[in-house]
Amino acid sequence: MEHFVSTVKTLTDNLLQKQMSDFDEAIEKLFSKVSGLDTLTKIPYSQLEECAIQLWNWSVTKNAGGALSNVQQAKVRHAACSLLYCCEPESPTEGAIRKQILMASKTGRTWLDCKNPQMADHFLRLAVKSLETLYSQLMSRGDAAADVTSSKADVEKDLLRILSCQAESAVSQGNSGEATVYMQRCKDMLQRIPKDTAYLSLMCYNFGVDTYNLRKFEDSTFWLSQSYDIGKTSAKYGPGPDVLAKDLRLLATVYLEWDCQRFQEKALDAVILANKECVSTSGLYLKIRILLRSEAPDNYIRAGLDELLESQVPLEVCLSAVKLLMSEDREMLAFDYLKRVCQHFGSSPDLGAALVLHVELLLQRNKELLAKQKIEDIITGHYSGKQLTPDALTSLHVILWDQASKHFEAGNYAEALQWYNYSFSFFKAGQMEPNLAKLQRNRASCLLHLQQLEKAKEAIKEAERSDPESIFTQFCIYKIAVQDDNVQKAAEALNAMGVLSKSPVSSEDRLLLSESAASCLLCLAAQIALENGRQETAMKALEVLCENSKDEAHVLKGLRCLVRLVFSSAENSADGLRDVNLEKLLPYLKRALQTISHQSHMSAERHAEDANWFRKIAWNSALQCESRPDRMRDFFVLSYQLSLLCPPDRALLMGQRTSLLMAAAASLELCRKSPHSTQAEDLTVALEHIQACWEVCKTLKASGNLPADPTDSLLLLYEFEARAKLSDPKVETILESVLELEHVETKVLETMAGLAMEPPAHFPQLCKKALRAALSLHRKQPQADPTHCSKYVHSLIKLSLPSGVSEVESRVLQELWDYFEDALSIISATPDGFPEMETLWLLTQAWNAGILLYSLAQYHEAEKWCGLAMSFIRHLGSLRESYETQMTGLYSEILDRLDKAKKNIHTEE
Repeated sequence: MEHFVSTVKTLTDNLLQKQMSDFDEAIEKLFSKVSGLDTLTKIPYSQLEECAIQLWNWSVTKNAGGALSNVQQAKVRHAACSLLYCCEPESPTEGAIRKQILMASKTGRTWLDCKNPQMADHFLRLAVKSLETLYSQLMSRGDAAADVTSSKADVEKDLLRILSCQAESAVSQGNSGEATVYMQRCKDMLQRIPKDTAYLSLMCYNFGVDTYNLRKFEDSTFWLSQSYDIGKTSAKYGPGPDVLAKDLRLLATVYLEWDCQRFQEKALDAVILANKECVSTSGLYLKIRILLRSEAPDNYIRAGLDELLESQVPLEVCLSAVKLLMSEDREMLAFDYLKRVCQHFGSSPDLGAALVLHVELLLQRNKELLAKQKIEDIITGHYSGKQLTPDALTSLHVILWDQASKHFEAGNYAEALQWYNYSFSFFKAGQMEPNLAKLQRNRASCLLHLQQLEKAKEAIKEAERSDPESIFTQFCIYKIAVQDDNVQKAAEALNAMGVLSKSPVSSEDRLLLSESAASCLLCLAAQIALENGRQETAMKALEVLCENSKDEAHVLKGLRCLVRLVFSSAENSADGLRDVNLEKLLPYLKRALQTISHQSHMSAERHAEDANWFRKIAWNSALQCESRPDRMRDFFVLSYQLSLLCPPDRALLMGQRTSLLMAAAASLELCRKSPHSTQAEDLTVALEHIQACWEVCKTLKASGNLPADPTDSLLLLYEFEARAKLSDPKVETILESVLELEHVETKVLETMAGLAMEPPAHFPQLCKKALRAALSLHRKQPQADPTHCSKYVHSLIKLSLPSGVSEVESRVLQELWDYFEDALSIISATPDGFPEMETLWLLTQAWNAGILLYSLAQYHEAEKWCGLAMSFIRHLGSLRESYETQMTGLYSEILDRLDKAKKNIHTEE
């Protein structure tokens, strides 16, 4: 036990340290330690009593300064009170008992304030027990009668307070019977302490309010009745007639909400009694509510309404009564009473509120004609000294605009205009404000639908003067321009809308409330243009939308519409999808790619759907660009880039491969048509597409067997052309790759041979290698075409012929000799199928080679080559006879010269 005392002392000292700012941890430790005590256990340590007093005084001080929360205050008081009771002596003095009563009752009260009635009950019972002990001591004393009487009165007063707290605790825990017992004891004590009448009445009223809020109507009526009964027991010390009336009004309200049909008499009696106690606006109004809910006859209700007027209640209350009558389907009574109210408050500056309500009620009952008459009377009065207050005027404008809006939505534009004109009647000439601009826009819309174009222009001009920075004003200008077929004006309005769309847009007659209001407005602008057959204007509206909107969904929707409009225009044109349409289409697809790439709020399914839709458009557009390789390339590249945003599958990869292949082909075609100075860029771009295509091919091959197609050959061919024209040494490896293919077409090799020598490329050896490979492949065919073979040999000979003395080398001559022998073998194999002119050309080239060698004194080689030339004569057809005679003579002459030359050489030696 000493350890407990020591711990409590230490915790108390820690808590009392002045430098501490956060008491929560220290309070929690102390509370936890003391809470385990049994109050019946007595610990005769004066130190504990000292701690209890210190803790209590400290809590009072801190509470006064607002340093403790309610729960912290309750826990400290809990600890202090528990410690005090634990060290209670066997025969406590009157002062000690009074101290216990004070601390226990206040601790219980504090726990009640913390909504913890279970904790409160314990201390309230301790307080009652201590009070009984004190009372017993007082009765056993033999002091003067006056002192004993005074002390007994104090005890009874404390007991009443504690019993009322116990009743409060019971009510909060739902123990209605227990609470009633406690309260009855309190009521019994009031005869001796009548000064607490108001206090006890208020306690019961609070119980009634609490149970009413919990919808416990039966309990609520009991406590409210108790409150009134207790309050009436003492006119001197009771709460006063105004408080009693308040009590009765709430009692009537509870009956009304509980079951009006069942308790209508009790509710009516309560409110009548309340008005007798202290008449009030709320009491009179409540009486009318009860009469209406209980379906009382009109004369009863009319009497209640008369009481309202006679009691000089504010106009607002009378108007509330009118609305209440209307809500309960007492229409005739409501309008009759409203007329009386208007007469009663005829000179009041607030009369306008009643007049506006009259209009509103007439419209609610679809009495439009009467409402119009009333409005016209109000307008007349407004300009003849009976002006509406700003609030009443605002309410009237709302009613008028709402009615106009309903007619507008129903297509009754003339009616809508009339209601807007009523509103316009209240604006002064030259007045400028946003609401007037909005009104003029609404009027312009009605006039536009009524085909009154000039009046619509006047109205919107006034709107622009009042509010030029409104996107809605520009929208109305646009609508008028479209109907007026003013393309320039419509475009200007759309541009202005685009600028204004970047600013926040407020709602307009509940039309647009979302953040994308400007986007919706631009979409509507496009729709209006299309409905009026203005396709170019519609496209302009959609372009402005796509340029300025931050709403990805709206942008993509707009781009889809633009694409469809381009195709629609092409379908209606004799020229189809002309260059001008393709030029329009390209930026739309680029914007689509950009938007889809940055989509953040779309679902994956929508993202893929958008990408795939625009990918197909790009692909189909590319196919329309046969005469424009630059555009073909752009569209195929876009198709590829958009496909990257779609979920990958085999078909998509095949499409990517084709797109890149076609893009590379288009780049090369563009290069062929471009000046030499600009070719390098196109060739580099083509190589980029080719490399990307190879990567796609790798992915496809890794996914499974591919059907045989010429893709690899085409890619190698395109890469060969690009690198050859860039003079890239890697071009040789490309030819090797082609030769390594399982199936190589001679056409590919023939093409590569041509590309190797096509300016700016110049790779003669590579060209000859390709030609030799092509010739070899062609010869292996079952039926070789001599024309093709001769063509290859012709090219090989042409490439190998020495162009000057410096190129006459034995290696070159030997290579050239081999080609001529190939030619002879081809001619011999197909004597009738070889072109005669080609044979003549071979003869001529061989003869010229011999003459060149003769001129260089290479007589032996010269004789050999001239002899080779003579061997072609027998393969000539119709030309053989003439050439044979001519060539034989020349050949003999050459041989004679060769013999003489040889003899001269021997003589010199």
